[in-house]
Amino acid sequence: MSAATEMFSIKNASWDQLQQDAKLIRELVFIAEQNIPEQDEWDDQDAISQHFVVYDQDQPIATARLLQNHSVGRVAVLNAYRGQGIGRLIMLEIIAYAKKQAYPFLQLSSQVHAISFYEKLGFIVRGDEYDECGIPHIEMIMPILRQI
Repeated sequence: MSAATEMFSIKNASWDQLQQDAKLIRELVFIAEQNIPEQDEWDDQDAISQHFVVYDQDQPIATARLLQNHSVGRVAVLNAYRGQGIGRLIMLEIIAYAKKQAYPFLQLSSQVHAISFYEKLGFIVRGDEYDECGIPHIEMIMPILRQI
């Protein structure tokens, strides 16, 4: 069953503005579901990153952040909303934002099971698999063509 993406809205803003909603999703997905230790989830990058949150009406259902070094991170969709294109929706929003900001590229550390998801968006695997918090990851990069 696929949900119509028109039902969803996306906000992008600072940590101060979106912290409550982003934290809720990350606690459920990374800490509770994937057993990532709480001290590994929170860092000093949140305060200086651009945050994105997807809402189903007023309910926060997905989040991601964009760091100053052009890295996309902490991409998380609540379990009940997976498989409905919401991860793609938030990534397309980040890519559009990066293009507007004239970023030369985006990079991310993908969980290995999600490689094909990011490849479909235009990311390319770079380097070898490595372990992060007990989960296999791999670096990926997406060149962004400059608009002339």
